[in-house]
Amino acid sequence: MVLVMATGTFDLLHPGHALYLQKAKEFGGKGSKLVVVVARDSTVRGRKRVPIIDENQRLEMIKWLKPVDEAYLGYEGDMFRIVKGINPDIIAIGQDQKYSIEELKKSLKSRDINSDVKRVEDYRVSELDSSCKIIRKIKKTVFKKSQFDNC
Repeated sequence: MVLVMATGTFDLLHPGHALYLQKAKEFGGKGSKLVVVVARDSTVRGRKRVPIIDENQRLEMIKWLKPVDEAYLGYEGDMFRIVKGINPDIIAIGQDQKYSIEELKKSLKSRDINSDVKRVEDYRVSELDSSCKIIRKIKKTVFKKSQFDNC
């Protein structure tokens, strides 16, 4: 069985997340196993922004998605620690994740982790295909209209 690992923030879950995970699992072929690592709140704050949904709720939502076989919170600090523990055959990187595949492969090799790294391409499903785009639309809509007054 091929073990595929995918990582992400998964804040404000949207169809692009599910499609990314489905395509990641397909890297392993039929009968593969997909393990997903959800970024910790502290990691998200340090790299992106304040998360809207807390790490435990994001983890629970990911566990419900059809392609996901297992899901875990990442570790704070060393992002390679959980990779070493899971020991995936393939690490799937999302198209919006700003990692260099070659640099990641070098970092893995220097830590004696023998995982291949592949980027999932072309999984945009709508104009609202990122959490930031969703947040921007909410901000724009809320300030123009009061349709969310009952929320």
